Amino acid sequence: MDFIRVSAANHVTTVTLNRPEVMNAINGGMHQELQAAFDDFAADPEQYICVVTGAGPKAFCAGSDLKAVALRGEHPVYPKSGYAGLIERFDCAKPLIAAVNGLALGGGFEVALACDVIIAADTASFGLPEPLVGAIAFGGGLHRLAREIGTKQAMGMILTARRVSAAEGYRLGFVNEVVAADELDAAIARWCAEILRAAPAALRASKEVVYRGLDEPSLQAALANQSSYPAYEAWRSSEDATEGPLAFSEKRAPVWTGR
Repeated sequence: MDFIRVSAANHVTTVTLNRPEVMNAINGGMHQELQAAFDDFAADPEQYICVVTGAGPKAFCAGSDLKAVALRGEHPVYPKSGYAGLIERFDCAKPLIAAVNGLALGGGFEVALACDVIIAADTASFGLPEPLVGAIAFGGGLHRLAREIGTKQAMGMILTARRVSAAEGYRLGFVNEVVAADELDAAIARWCAEILRAAPAALRASKEVVYRGLDEPSLQAALANQSSYPAYEAWRSSEDATEGPLAFSEKRAPVWTGR
C-alpha cells in the first residue's frame, strides 16, 4: 500500500490513512487502497472490529486532495463502496470505530460519520467546509449529520461551514468520547476490549437491526421485518448463539468464534 497502512491483531484491523504531509487528504490511489482494505476486513472471519485513524498528530483526514485536482486535474473515480471505499458500504455489519486524532474535515468527517463509534482526541475538530470552495458534502455527510444530531443543529454547522471542537461534537452527540491526545490509543484499546467481550455474531446482528430498522417506515415494521435481515438470520443459527447460553449454564467464559 502506498497511501494507507493496515495491521491486524487480536481480531482488530487498524486502517491508517498515511499521507501526513498533506493532512491525510484522500487522492485517487487512496480511494482504491481503502476499498481493498475494507473489502479484506469484511471478508475475513477472524477480524471482528475495524479501527480507522490518520497518521501523524495533526489530522485524521482533511478530506479530498484538492491540490491534486487543481494542479493535475486528478478527479478520482470513487470505488464501488463510494468515497474512501466506506461511505456506501451498507452491507458491512461488523463494528467500525473512528479514532480521530486531529482535523476531520469534509470527506474526512464523512469517513468518521460512516463509522459506528467516534472516539476523538481533545485536539480534534470536525466540519463540512465544502461550500467555502464551491462544493457540497455529497459523500454522505449531509445525510448522516442531520440524522445523527437533528436538522437544526446539523444545518447550523452545514450552512456556516464552521468547524467544531471534539468537546462540541460530544455535546452535539456525534462523538462518543473525548480523551487527551496521548490517551487516544488506550481509549481505542479499551473500547475494542469491551466490544470483544460480546459475541461477534450478535454484534453484527445488532448493528444491522439498528440501521435497517431506522429505514423502516415504523417501529411496528422494524419489529416485523428484523428476522429477515441477513445478519439476524445468520446469528439465529450461529455457533455464538449456542455458545452463549451454554457457557452461562456451565459458569465459564464463552469462547466466541464469530460463526
